[in-house]
Amino acid sequence: MGFLKKWLFGEEDKEIDPIDLSLIGIDMHSHLLPGIDDGATDIENSIELIRHLHQLGYSKFITTPHIYRDIYPNTPQIILPKLELVRKAIQDLQLDVEINAAAEYFCDEAFESYIENKSLLTLGKKNYVLFEISFDEENANMGRAIFNMHLNGYKPILAHPERYDYWHHNFAKYESMIDKDVLLQININSLTGQYGAMTKHIAEKLIDHGMVSFVGTDCHHMGHVELTNKARSNPHLKKLIESGNLLNHELFQ
Repeated sequence: MGFLKKWLFGEEDKEIDPIDLSLIGIDMHSHLLPGIDDGATDIENSIELIRHLHQLGYSKFITTPHIYRDIYPNTPQIILPKLELVRKAIQDLQLDVEINAAAEYFCDEAFESYIENKSLLTLGKKNYVLFEISFDEENANMGRAIFNMHLNGYKPILAHPERYDYWHHNFAKYESMIDKDVLLQININSLTGQYGAMTKHIAEKLIDHGMVSFVGTDCHHMGHVELTNKARSNPHLKKLIESGNLLNHELFQ
């Protein structure tokens, strides 16, 4: 009933004092490399986003440009030189931040070929792989891709599961991901209601059930930075940080 009241009448959770995002450890989902997807537009924009996220507490990033063959046909040969460009700018400006790069893979046939070729860009030293599925309908090849990731020594992380609307009324879908040893990463901005009341509700429910292993900003632009700042006052973010379930710190290794 509480969720229904908030949905109908716009009641908000009681805010808390803003959280220092250094408590999360590392931002492991963002789009900070210039000019290769729908994130940062140029190097100046990259540095602007990094500066502002740093002010909120982040000092380490693994940025994850889209790899989606039909829209963003990025490759390691495209991504890594852009990473070096951003690193040089950070060094020149003497910013006290570190940045690495992996990718956010769309679960299509090309993704399956990257798995088989063992050419995926991973997060940390434990072979974590961030992947997403369609916002319109569940990808038919998702189960096979998950199986093949495990078979090839990868540890799959599903990006922003709370945003897949077609799962909102079937919580068993989220449980099935856990059963398949898929780790769940929510977007910090989902806790602001930016993507709708149901998305916020699902993100909070996943936290309540101890099912969230990673949290990321999914930052594309300054609007996302502002939402990240807003989310710092969300009590469920505090609950998630204090739960001991977050694995963001593992990515320092």
